[in-house]
Amino acid sequence: MSQRWLITGSARGIGRALAEAVLDAGHRLVATAREPALLSDLVNRYGDAVRTASLDVTDPAAAEAAVGVAVDNFGGLDVVVNNAGYGNVNSVEDTPLDDFRRQIEANLFGTIIVTKAAIPVMREQRSGHIIQFSSVGGRIGAPGRAAYSAAKWGIEGFSEALAREMDLVGVRVTVIEPGGFRTDFAGSSTSLSEGRPEYDQVVGEAARMQRAYDGRQPGDPLRAAQVILKVAGLERPPFRLLLGSDAVAAIEQADLKRLEDLRAWRELSASTDYPLERSRT
Repeated sequence: MSQRWLITGSARGIGRALAEAVLDAGHRLVATAREPALLSDLVNRYGDAVRTASLDVTDPAAAEAAVGVAVDNFGGLDVVVNNAGYGNVNSVEDTPLDDFRRQIEANLFGTIIVTKAAIPVMREQRSGHIIQFSSVGGRIGAPGRAAYSAAKWGIEGFSEALAREMDLVGVRVTVIEPGGFRTDFAGSSTSLSEGRPEYDQVVGEAARMQRAYDGRQPGDPLRAAQVILKVAGLERPPFRLLLGSDAVAAIEQADLKRLEDLRAWRELSASTDYPLERSRT
């Protein structure tokens, strides 16, 4: 059955691969980007199946207008993909507060803003699927990427709360957590700073690794797009889905370490409860 999609950040990377996969599968799409001229080839190739919209995800009015394009042209909205985002590399000390705010605005508030614009339509339909792009950095704090990780961890918590609410109106929520993919994310989309020598072992190493990693990441955007397309067609999709063998390995190791720490400190953690004899009085 044909679905009505809206994808943020459709101009490149996984967003572009997903836009093409959606249209190739016979669905209809509102493709969005800050510069919609970058999407003109989609219109030339797919005609009336696609509409484009200018969208800065930090602008609530633009988000509502993009959702309106789907409603006006397709009669509703079935799948929203919050894909737009970016992340710079620098130390916490050397990242200006304005840069922190811009990254958190784009990655976290952009997701919240577009989600809120879509909710009323999906609530009235009593159906829909909201797909949020987080990251391995949304589960593991990445040195050199504090602003990005803070935003992606925020998406995780926001989406957990959102899913409980949306379940009451028939709307599903899935959080996608990619590892490294061969997109522009590790290239011109990112500002890389090796920073001062005190943090070189983690921040400098992160910047150098990203430069060396660009074009060698294990993840294939075309395969990622097909997986997301499949998830969007499931009656009971996963709440969280890792993408990439590197993501699976990293998160499995981190989760096992968290469980180990929980068990090691369980007694101390539980020691803050009221004693039984005091709780009875």
